[in-house]
Amino acid sequence: MSAPTQESSQPHEAPLTLDEPAPKVLSFWDQSAFWANLGVSLIAFSGAYTVLAPNTEYAPQISIAAGIIAMILGTVIGGLMLGLAAVPGARTGRPAMVLLRGLFGAKLSYVPTVLNIAQLIGWGTFELIVIGSAADELFGGGPHWLYVVAAGVLTTALTIWPLGSVRMLRRFVTVGVVIALVWFYVQFLHKGLPDLTTNPGPKGSGPFGVDWSLFWIATDAALAVSISWVPVAADYTRHSRSTRAAFGAASAAYSITQIVAYVLGLFALALATGDGGQYSPFLQVSLGGIFFFIFVFREADQSFANVYSTAVSIQNLAPRADRRILSIGLGILITLLALRLNMENYFGFLGLIGSVFVPLLGVLVADFFLRANGEWNTERDAPSRWGMIFAWLVGLSIYQLINPGDAGVWTDFWVNVQEQLHFTKQAWMSASVLSFLTAVLVAWVVGRISTMRKSVR
Repeated sequence: MSAPTQESSQPHEAPLTLDEPAPKVLSFWDQSAFWANLGVSLIAFSGAYTVLAPNTEYAPQISIAAGIIAMILGTVIGGLMLGLAAVPGARTGRPAMVLLRGLFGAKLSYVPTVLNIAQLIGWGTFELIVIGSAADELFGGGPHWLYVVAAGVLTTALTIWPLGSVRMLRRFVTVGVVIALVWFYVQFLHKGLPDLTTNPGPKGSGPFGVDWSLFWIATDAALAVSISWVPVAADYTRHSRSTRAAFGAASAAYSITQIVAYVLGLFALALATGDGGQYSPFLQVSLGGIFFFIFVFREADQSFANVYSTAVSIQNLAPRADRRILSIGLGILITLLALRLNMENYFGFLGLIGSVFVPLLGVLVADFFLRANGEWNTERDAPSRWGMIFAWLVGLSIYQLINPGDAGVWTDFWVNVQEQLHFTKQAWMSASVLSFLTAVLVAWVVGRISTMRKSVR
């Protein structure tokens, strides 16, 4: 009898604690299916409105054509950032928040870890709310609480066997999603689309010129959706069989499907008559209810990814905690929150996510790819690196100066800073791009200074 190969002898499920090694079992196609499904979201359909109304007013301010361009640009940039975030996990086998021990030090990594836990719980809750609302429209009402609870149960079940769930997406779900996308594109194009250069306001607005200052805000809104996955990418790519597969799947598969989903959402918005709910264009076409059910059902992969990564992030604080117990507790928590909350300020939420994690990725890219040379200390006694915290905060400040978003007191503070500095945003300024590049530059300078000091000693 032949000896088992190294791959066949590996466990095929994610470890229960951080003390156990991560099996390298996910192929390029496994990961492509995973990221492709995350790119197709009900939030992309409803969130298309945030691209057309980038300054948070109720009526759209840019045309569908401009929105498509902004969305494609933001998604491509965000996809490349997502791919960069995927590489360290594949190289080290460590999850995302544990990687930050090497960037900030073990104790300082708790700061972004807590922020990530908070945003993931928010995203998981928001996903269940979206699933419940979509199910209401799909079934014409009914027990809303039952839809939310069912989505919460499915989400929790998927998190118990995360790698098995990823492989299941490739084998069964992805084909149905692709068929549904093609069906809705055919139906919408058959109906005919309005002039894409016309503002699709609720009551029908006339054509207008593109406001390029709003264009970059719209681009940031689309980019922020991609960026929301950056702080969890390594939780999955640590199981990748190769670094190339991790980067290619995350950057390409996610970008392609998010673009497809957002354009479809913009088309649906253009066809909306105001007589139904936000998903009415999907339900009014032939066999729309059947194919829309596929979208509603597979939306659980979004909440699954958020809950699983929340559990893994908590393990950075408590390495020996069992992820299954954490996942069950988190599944119950987001279900209860989804039954009680109504998260309306989606754009403000996206702005906060972008301002935190875009510059954090810039610091990571500068330090991991330009300085580390394979040395990355992720142990529990990794020394604190305040210089990298400084670089992160500089990048965050640049983002907020350019785009304070819509987050109440937090926004008021940065608007006041703008006034004190006599700063005026220019039309060419992208908060995401400039904060990312600033963080890269500052982190690189800090890293060089640190290296020079060590060489002198």
